[in-house]
Amino acid sequence: MPNSCHVHLYRNGQNQVLTIPQEFALPGKEVLLRKVGSRLIIEPIRHDSLLSLLSTLPEITDNFPDVDEELLPLDDIIL
Repeated sequence: MPNSCHVHLYRNGQNQVLTIPQEFALPGKEVLLRKVGSRLIIEPIRHDSLLSLLSTLPEITDNFPDVDEELLPLDDIIL
């Protein structure tokens, strides 16, 4: 796959349109577009689930303190 190619810009009302060739196609339907100097950088937006993100985190092995230790017992609530 080439790492660059010549493409044309088109006008659609107030917007410019860039046709992305198939060999540069990005996944999904949304991208992040940012400008750095005179360059435009287009990055796909990943919509991973929270569960898949949490599965990449290391397991928590810390011992957490008992924050209720010094509290008085709760009274039974009668309605």
